[in-house]
Amino acid sequence: MDRAAYVGPVLVLRRVLSSILTVIACVGAFRLVAPATATDQDQEPPGVRRQLAFLKQELDSGADVDAQSLFPEGYFFLNVLYGLTWVDLGNRGVEPERAADEAAWALSRMESPQGRAPFDPSAVPPYGVFYAGWTNRLRAGLLTLRDVPEQRTKLLAGSKALAAAFDASPTPFLTAYPGQAWPCDSTVAIASLRLADTVTGGSTFAPAVTRWVQRSQNLLDPATGLLPHYVDPATGAQVDGARGTSQAIIQRFLPEIDPAFARGQYLTFRDKFLDRPFFLGPAVREYPHGVDGPGDVDSGPLIHGISLSTTVVALGAAQTHGDASLAGALANFGELAGLPVTGPDTKRYAFGLLPIGDAFLAWSKSAVPAGTESPEPALTGWWRTPLLLLLLLLGLGPWLPAIRRSARTRRRATRVPDDKVRAGS
Repeated sequence: MDRAAYVGPVLVLRRVLSSILTVIACVGAFRLVAPATATDQDQEPPGVRRQLAFLKQELDSGADVDAQSLFPEGYFFLNVLYGLTWVDLGNRGVEPERAADEAAWALSRMESPQGRAPFDPSAVPPYGVFYAGWTNRLRAGLLTLRDVPEQRTKLLAGSKALAAAFDASPTPFLTAYPGQAWPCDSTVAIASLRLADTVTGGSTFAPAVTRWVQRSQNLLDPATGLLPHYVDPATGAQVDGARGTSQAIIQRFLPEIDPAFARGQYLTFRDKFLDRPFFLGPAVREYPHGVDGPGDVDSGPLIHGISLSTTVVALGAAQTHGDASLAGALANFGELAGLPVTGPDTKRYAFGLLPIGDAFLAWSKSAVPAGTESPEPALTGWWRTPLLLLLLLLGLGPWLPAIRRSARTRRRATRVPDDKVRAGS
């Protein structure tokens, strides 16, 4: 076989593969440095409306039913996150009327028999604090966009039921299911009471909120100083210490409840859970530094102690606290590692294989800063340097042999032969 006939196609294939790797590296570098979050409260977060378009398609195709098979609140969570994201966009000035319509649509699905199916109607409050708190929160959010008398009446009734349940409870942490209490669920419910006062222009629920803060501060995890992950439903005593999955949600809502308490909790959370595995992008651990444990259905598989779901939700917490540098870093790393696919009208991450992940990310990126003083940055822009160097190696590396061959050829072409030098002399 003619060697030239063999070498030619191989060189072409090599150049094609090298070109593909270079394009991938350039796209990765762009995603790593291009703004991935909104820089102020009135700006639209990049890509979130496209994500919502993808999620609406998926919801219409039964993605919430599919999510229910993954974890007990899958149907409910996918709808509430979709609705809350539209509320945040509407409060940023992005299509407020449409945002109200979409939030109301999501709320109707949450209040359907299918939305309520996993929860106990005889619980106090009805259907448990998880269902009651998130529902109350979305209803209050809807009322920040549109005054609907029927929803206002339901908000007051739901808020009164929640406040009464907290006042009657021996512990600040109500049950989500019989005999099971997670402080993060009560945090969402208390934040909904604070927002209920805001949208109704009163202070009816302020005493319940203040009392909850005071009682919760007496039940912090002694190892971290943070609210615990799981507690005894009768006493509030800690069963499982602070964990990333619940902390990320807690830190998202605490600034609305008590800014001073929230600031201390957030800085502690950031100190004990923020990590940079292998000196690459920032990520959030499921357990605090120095503690190892197994993953579960909420955290997902842990990679070097990192929970991807916790990292996504922590982006929203950082943005709420005005921690713009960390929120931007988490978002940029997500743009690189999350393998986003953008179409004319939609955007999805991880090829759209897990819509609930897209819902959490869209909700996190839409988070509106609480207006509190920004904390000192935990990261500088130099965190990108190792990743940019890896991308440079990926994009340039395949061309190095050809570059060296070309350099050798140029040197030979410019070298004056010895016999010509002697003839000239």
